[in-house]
Amino acid sequence: MYCSFAYGTSFFIAVNTSQMNIKNTTAKEKMLKKIRQALLQKRENPHPDFEDSPLYKDEEESLDVTFAREFTAISGKFVYCDGEINLIENLIAFAEQQNVTRIYGWEDSVKQLLGQYGFPLMTDDQNFQQAQVGITACEALIARNGSIMISNANAGGRRLSIYPPVHIVIAKASQLVMDVKHALNGIKQKYGDHLPTMITTITGPSRTADIEKMLVLGAHGPKELYVFMLEDRF
Repeated sequence: MYCSFAYGTSFFIAVNTSQMNIKNTTAKEKMLKKIRQALLQKRENPHPDFEDSPLYKDEEESLDVTFAREFTAISGKFVYCDGEINLIENLIAFAEQQNVTRIYGWEDSVKQLLGQYGFPLMTDDQNFQQAQVGITACEALIARNGSIMISNANAGGRRLSIYPPVHIVIAKASQLVMDVKHALNGIKQKYGDHLPTMITTITGPSRTADIEKMLVLGAHGPKELYVFMLEDRF
């Protein structure tokens, strides 16, 4: 409430200070006040076993089925190849359908695998700014979230997986693992004390929603991401 009174020639207004304090309270102070009130009110923990509960439920499907499902759910394109011949056939079909000819691959394993079948692969960085497709290997396929773990321990470095608008990963079925921790354990066993200086995971094509909250693919890297998985378990 407000009240006023005159005293001599002066005019005073008494203001309800509690209402002023409420109006002048910042959002941060309001949040801290709620936190203090919550701390004073002791309640029983509604989830007493939360810390002991697993982060994910156990998957009943095989690793390849889980990976294919999760990978395609994030706009990746999965191609299963039951052998090397089938891999080459699928790559040729892809090149014809997409009408691409400037396909780059620098890693020894990729050059050896595709070279023995005469697949047209550009193996140096000449005119790389015109690259349409980059083909690389990988360290592991992470089934849990459909991610691909790569490193800079190979000749491909980072350019082949970032610059061309299409990135193709040639992976082996034996590289499938369930979680990131399993992939990292595999890298430790592979490289020992000489770990790569760059280890990262790729989860789907490059994307952003910074502009007007609209999803745009290919903003900071490849617009399309393929995994050609070569069966080597049988």
